[in-house]
Amino acid sequence: MTYQPRGLTFDQFQVGAVFVCQARTVTEADTVNFAGLSGDFNPLHTDQEFGKTTAFEGRIAHGVLALAIATGQANQLGIFEGTTIALMTQFVKYTGAVKFGDTIHLELKVAEKKESSKKDRGIVTFDTAVLNQQGKSVIEGQWVLMMKRVSQ
Repeated sequence: MTYQPRGLTFDQFQVGAVFVCQARTVTEADTVNFAGLSGDFNPLHTDQEFGKTTAFEGRIAHGVLALAIATGQANQLGIFEGTTIALMTQFVKYTGAVKFGDTIHLELKVAEKKESSKKDRGIVTFDTAVLNQQGKSVIEGQWVLMMKRVSQ
């Protein structure tokens, strides 16, 4: 038996469709591990006493960590599995802080579809929002993906 992709193809995405991902709580351990992995030991993420002197009144998670979690959430949906050719661009705007214990989830909205010069693929643009447990945006942006098409 061979692998059967479960992702959606270019043809199956409909402009205006919204996909909501499973939520995940961001922990102190996530932030500590990400600091070690990335080498980003900015005191805003690693020094509680420093964090207390900021507008956040304590440490916060790395914005890029929240973005990485969001890309994982998108993958867990299954809509991109085996049908994505390339993630072409990600435009990212950080709109809020993620604190330890916040629960975040990604929402993707199909904003645009473009035909490609190659018949086996197309370009899908998604408006993205990472929201916390209060429904407040912490990241907004746009992802542009090249997706497989159904054989023509």
